[in-house]
Amino acid sequence: MVKVLFVCLGNICRSPLAEAIFNQKVKESSLTMKFKSDSCGTSDYHIGELPDERTLQCAADKGLEINHRGRQINRVDVREFDYLIAMDKSNKINIERLIDSSGLRHEQVYLLREFQPHPDNIEVPDPYYGGIEAFENVYNILDESITHFLEFLKEEHKVYV
Repeated sequence: MVKVLFVCLGNICRSPLAEAIFNQKVKESSLTMKFKSDSCGTSDYHIGELPDERTLQCAADKGLEINHRGRQINRVDVREFDYLIAMDKSNKINIERLIDSSGLRHEQVYLLREFQPHPDNIEVPDPYYGGIEAFENVYNILDESITHFLEFLKEEHKVYV
């Protein structure tokens, strides 16, 4: 099973929504036995908290289920997950610092939008200080990027439906 970890700053906006989108696409593709995902943050700001209410509203509007509590990335995640997918450059740097400080190796650390063809920006913007429109924009970015990321994974791991 290929394990994917989506990572943002606080694990209450972007990464839990990315996890929900990924899980839904995996389920719709009948690939739940091939791929598994989780999400976390690089900070400890929201450990144990539910996702932001606007994240939950956006997910519900799209028919997505989110059952998650905020948590912080740790060394076990580096060992357990095949892909560490950051929402922005700062998160990616923090992931790489954790990897370096732990003495572990990890070759599969990416920005999610690296998989999106011709993105207007390489980072997924943080919608925290915006309104529901900002969350809708992030949903659209995540949805497109994850579609391409899942295609990459299927090809990379020779998974055929």
